[in-house]
Amino acid sequence: MGNTATRLLKRNRRKVSIRKHLAGTTERPRLTVFRTTKHIYAQIVDDVTGATLAAASTQSKAFKAKGHKGNSDAAAKVGALIAKAGKKAGVGKVVFDRNGYLFHGRLKALADAAREGGLDF
Repeated sequence: MGNTATRLLKRNRRKVSIRKHLAGTTERPRLTVFRTTKHIYAQIVDDVTGATLAAASTQSKAFKAKGHKGNSDAAAKVGALIAKAGKKAGVGKVVFDRNGYLFHGRLKALADAAREGGLDF
């Protein structure tokens, strides 16, 4: 087993452990984040109905920044976009699902920008 496979297995173990204790409700949906080396994605999900209420990413049409899209600046812009989309969908409070990633760097930048944009978590 290679280093990449081991890293992925560890993240999936952390992800499952987190999701046991965390679920999005209609009153307080789940803000989940997925990241790759080139892009970052965020969704607000209502786990009761299984519906995605809002989504934003570095690949969405609303994201108009030029240059590298896999850094903290791009993640902060995605955080502001998801906060704006969440407000438009009528969401004020969310539960943050870090999806097994460490709360550091791009994830922290996205979360801080979403908080500044008006999401409460």
